[in-house]
Amino acid sequence: MFANYLAGRIAQLGIVLLLVSVAVFSIMHALPGDPVQLMLSGAESGSVTPERQEQLREEMGLNDPLYVQYGRFLRGAVTTDLGTSVRLRAPVLDLILDRLGSTLALSLGGILFAVIIGVTTGVMAALKQGSWIDGFSRVLAYAGVSLPLFWLGLLLILVFAFWLPWFPPAGSEGLRSLVLPSLSLGLLSAGVIARLTRASLLEVLVEDYVRAAWAKGLPKRIVYLRHALRNAFLPVLTILGLQFGAMLAGAVVTETVFSRPGLGRLVVSAILWKDYPLVQGIVLFMATAYVLVNLLVDLLAAWLDPRVRDATPA
Repeated sequence: MFANYLAGRIAQLGIVLLLVSVAVFSIMHALPGDPVQLMLSGAESGSVTPERQEQLREEMGLNDPLYVQYGRFLRGAVTTDLGTSVRLRAPVLDLILDRLGSTLALSLGGILFAVIIGVTTGVMAALKQGSWIDGFSRVLAYAGVSLPLFWLGLLLILVFAFWLPWFPPAGSEGLRSLVLPSLSLGLLSAGVIARLTRASLLEVLVEDYVRAAWAKGLPKRIVYLRHALRNAFLPVLTILGLQFGAMLAGAVVTETVFSRPGLGRLVVSAILWKDYPLVQGIVLFMATAYVLVNLLVDLLAAWLDPRVRDATPA
């Protein structure tokens, strides 16, 4: 049964990535502007003849029909050959791997803050309904879905880098420079995790096996941690996979606000320059990372709770 579930999820993963490749290819080629002219813009552009521009388009394959260009892009993606950056004249995969460490550290730091703040707040809100911590978890959830990420990042810089000079306002030197951008990412997801943890834990606390644990006279720590929280954490684990996608998307803004050299800033500059291979490669890479993380989360959930895979058609 687990093998069928795994095969079905992998098939879904392939379909999602194919649709993502079609979407990003179509959107990039629908944008106005000529990548060759953008690449040659500046002082060099006045000395470049139209014949040279046409030669560059031919070398880059931009004169080929769109279906031929897409086929070439898809074939390269399957073989991990994502092409060469138009502007930087370097292999796309090498550029991605060079920036991957910074973005990965930022995303993992954001997830860590989101779990610590969200789960702790959610558990306390469930155990103390109607208290100030319950109200705080509600405010945190509203703030997480309402506050713009760039505004939150600037606020953290103002408070913790200028008013309280505890952390550097920008850069990527050392762990201290990772705290503020990770915290800004984590706070946006912490509210969602807190409310989900609260709701899930309240649902579990009225189950018969929890009542039986109380009837046996087990200590509160054992009842809450071993019986209640362990079973309530499954929905939270599932939402973490979705929140990882939010971390990757938020990295684009966060890396710009905090001047971190990562995939987010790289894809922004690539879009401005209409660097087709670089944009397509980064988006496809990030989409692959997102669906792989969700696949691992789903498999872990199915392994922990057989009802998940039994209820899901293969």
